[in-house]
Parts: sequence; structure tokens; C-alpha cells
Amino acid sequence: MVRAGGPFKTPPSRGLPARGDGGAGGTIPAAIEGTLSGVGDASAPRALRPSARSGIPAFEVMRITDEIARRRLDGHDVVSLCAGEPSARPAPGTLKPAGYTGPLGTTPLRAAIAGHYRAWYGVEVDPATVAVTTGSSGAFQLVFLAAFDPGDRVALASPGYPAYRNILAALGVQVIEISTGPKTRYQPTPELLDAAVAEHGPLAGLVVASPANPTGTMLGRGELTALVEWCRRGGARLISDEIYHGITFPAPGDPDPRGVTARELDPEAVVVNSFSKYWGMTGWRLGWALLPPSLLAPMEALASNFALSPPAPAQEFALSAFSEESYAEREEAVAGFARARSLILEAEPALNWGAAAPSDGAFYYYSDLGPQLERFGDSVRYARALLEGADVAVVPGVDFDPAAGDRAVRLSYAAGEAAIAEALERIIRFQG
Repeated sequence: MVRAGGPFKTPPSRGLPARGDGGAGGTIPAAIEGTLSGVGDASAPRALRPSARSGIPAFEVMRITDEIARRRLDGHDVVSLCAGEPSARPAPGTLKPAGYTGPLGTTPLRAAIAGHYRAWYGVEVDPATVAVTTGSSGAFQLVFLAAFDPGDRVALASPGYPAYRNILAALGVQVIEISTGPKTRYQPTPELLDAAVAEHGPLAGLVVASPANPTGTMLGRGELTALVEWCRRGGARLISDEIYHGITFPAPGDPDPRGVTARELDPEAVVVNSFSKYWGMTGWRLGWALLPPSLLAPMEALASNFALSPPAPAQEFALSAFSEESYAEREEAVAGFARARSLILEAEPALNWGAAAPSDGAFYYYSDLGPQLERFGDSVRYARALLEGADVAVVPGVDFDPAAGDRAVRLSYAAGEAAIAEALERIIRFQG
């Protein structure tokens, strides 16, 4: 089943009008229209061109700030009279690097991220194509703005992370939700996408996640390759959420133990990642996107206007995330997630729920409530009763799947073994 728009409807009056549209919506301002020719090839398929609304002028101060940083790295003694940034140093005790950076991040951090792809995947990434953002949420906002126009159709799997749906809908993009289930391991397939196109028309984009939230399922190399090829044939832009890469539980001998990055398969794909999950840096609000050349200028323009730059202290701190010591610590954390996951899998008979999604990665367990629905009615009532009766908090599936999520709940085992063991004991006792 394919659903369009979920609970959201695209307001007819929103969005920029088409170029030269003289209707009630007016025309694109000349200042913006004049920049559009510089952000994409008009002869390219629509989905592979930047959005019209991303063709805004960059904030020149931030562009110059980025150039100053590059020149200083090259040894130039630049005196900047550019930014409205106090020259007085931060108060004692605060982190020293607290000034603006380039809108797409510092050169050292972008290079370190590129090095991460070389080390983990054997994939060469040009640091110039790395955009550091305020978390992966900031990346999705900017990427969706840069890639899609109001009224474009973008498909995503359901159940899935609700922010995709909500951000796209807020931007006036038509969300095409692809209902998935056990037969496709809760991931989209070319056949499901063909059905979506037959029902709704051509797609401008496809958002995939591997490992996925809430299901934890992953796309294997063959499955992701099939989706890449489908997007090429259909002229759709692929956006791959890879923020849980590294938090994976592969079978022995798996050739891609950390997951397959879409950048390896398609240079036009957008890859989004974050320091929040594998590195556990949720509060630092730092992520990144790997961009195709056509989106670099639009992303820089948008970023320089929206956030000016990612937080400088977080960027400085994030450089240490790529040290051998940091990787070793994070692998210990992943081993802890694996042990917590095993506790849940071992408790499945005692939980007496229904079918669960294969938890290939991330730190989520998504399951139908099965027999518990007869007693509680739906997942919202179950979650509320569990919290009030046993002080255990789980997430009802309705947030991830508005149509069928009333039957399911998501457990996060990011809290660790001790918390999971205690929670399982309470749940089983609560259910009687």
C-alpha cells in the first residue's frame, strides 16, 4: 500500500512559483532568479538539479570567512575586518575555538570525515563535497531545501523516522509513504516504488535508512544497488541516512560489517551521517552530508543564511572522534549494545508479543504487540499503561507509522544491559 502525504496536505499557496509564473503567486525575485543558472544544469533531469528555492544568494560574510580560514591554513597572516564578531576572547573556562567557521564546516573536520570513509569503506571522498551541519536534522533540512521544490514527490518507507515526513511536509513536498513489512524486511524495493509511481506519478526523490529507525533493518549491497539503479532509471535523487553505520551486528564473514555507503554506489546520492549515534555525541548537534557537485553551491548558500556555521567548539572537539582511542571506545559501546540486544531476543518468548523486525543494526527493537493488543487495545494505551504501572517507557509505533503503528512499539536498548534487564523484568511482571 502506498500513502501520499500521511496526515499532511501541501498548502496550495505555499512555495515559490515557477520561473516566469505571472499568476497570483507572483514571480521569483530577480535577485534569486539571477542565481539559478549558477546552481544547476538546466538540461539535467529535474531530480538531479537543485531546487529553485535554493537559488538564493550566499551570505557573503560567511563565504569570506571560509576563504579567510583557508588562507590562514596556507600560512597567510590575514587581518579580518569582515565579520561582526567580537575580538575579545571568551571568558576563562570556556572552550577557546568559539568563533564562526565556514558555512559548511572547518577544513580539518571535513578532511577528517573524508578520511573516515577511506578507513571504513575504502571509498575516496573529496573533502570539498563534505558539508558539516548542525546535526543530521540540520543536514536533512538543508538537503531537502536544496534538492526539492514544493509539490515534488519524495518516497520513504513506513514505518520510518518521522522527522523525514515532517520536514518534507513542512517544506511543501508531497510525501509518498511506502508501506513495508516482513516480506521486504521493512525496506523499500523497486517493485514497491514502481507501484508508487503508477499510483502517484514520477518521484523526485527517495529517502532510505540503513540501519533504519525504528526497525533496525539494513539494506544489503544488492538491495541498495537495486534502489540506486531504480533511481537512475526514474530520475529520482537518492538520499541515504547512514547515521547508525557502525552500530551493526553482522553475521560472521559479512563483507560489509558496518553497512554499505551509498557514496560507493552512486556519486549523485546524498549521504547523511552524524556524530550523535556511533560516537554518542547527541548534545553536540553535529552531523554531515556528502554532496554531489550540483548541490554544493545551493547547500553553502542555504547554510550561510540559516545557521551561518556549525558550532565551532563542537567541530573542534569532533576531530578527536577519529582517533584510534575514540574508535576503540566506540567499539566497546557497540559490543554493549549487542549484549543488550541479546537480552531482548532471549526474552522474546516471555514477552509474548507478536512478530518483530530483524534488528540488524542501530539500537532499536520494533515489534507488533500481538496478544497484548487484546488486553490494551493499541500501542498508545499499552505504552501509557506500562509507564504508569511499571515505570517503563517505550515508544508507540504511531509516531513511525501513522497507518499501522497502533499495533507496534519500539524499544531502545541504547540505555545498556542493566537498564534493559531491569525493564524486561518489569514488563514481564506487568503483563502478568
